[in-house]
Amino acid sequence: MSDMKIDTVRSSNSDVLGRARSEARGHRIVLDSSSRPQPDAFTNSEAFLAGVSSCGVTLIEMHAQESGIPMTGIQVTIDGARAAAEPNRFATVTMTFEIAGVSQSQADELVATYRGR
Repeated sequence: MSDMKIDTVRSSNSDVLGRARSEARGHRIVLDSSSRPQPDAFTNSEAFLAGVSSCGVTLIEMHAQESGIPMTGIQVTIDGARAAAEPNRFATVTMTFEIAGVSQSQADELVATYRGR
């Protein structure tokens, strides 16, 4: 198992029902339950979606640089839809990539690289 990268996050309850504190490598974040009526912090679902979309940003950004593709900016929007009857599951997840400084074919190649990983 020496060739494995292990990421560790420790989460604990807070003084607010439906809110957790999470910590990794000295960085802290507060997450609210997605079922809280009025969440104040990022919800668990939003944090999950942010992890997926930010992976798209960083992977494409780094691949473009390594490949010599002159990308000048990227935005990824992710929408996760959940049915009221099954709020614990995403029924659909849609990602939209907006990539600046590249041709359509370069953008398509960059997104295909993300999808392939």
